[in-house]
Amino acid sequence: MTGRADAPRAEKARSPEGALDARRADAEARLSRIEREMAVLRADRAGESADDEHDPEGDTLAAEWSRLEGLRTAVRAELTDIDGALVRVRAGTYGACADCGRAIPAARLEVRPTATRCVSCASRAGL
Repeated sequence: MTGRADAPRAEKARSPEGALDARRADAEARLSRIEREMAVLRADRAGESADDEHDPEGDTLAAEWSRLEGLRTAVRAELTDIDGALVRVRAGTYGACADCGRAIPAARLEVRPTATRCVSCASRAGL
């Protein structure tokens, strides 16, 4: 049964904080998956018979490690951006351009909810 009890939950899901919380949960799940893959790879690298440099069938363990490390770094940066946006939501400054103070268009925040600048200021900053 849905009704008034679900209204606050649905409202939060539509709010910037709710959307950011959902993105954070997704990023945390991706980070967890990447770290599990890295643990498996670490175990493979520790194996004495790991002759990955001569395997014509696929990437070397070193190349896979590098790929996963890049993904992990990107997800950690995403989490930092999300946390910054959540701080701005709680401070009441979310959606205000950090450079000029004008409102960041809703369409930009919908696509890039961690944006700190309006389109004009982001363009001037080369972002």
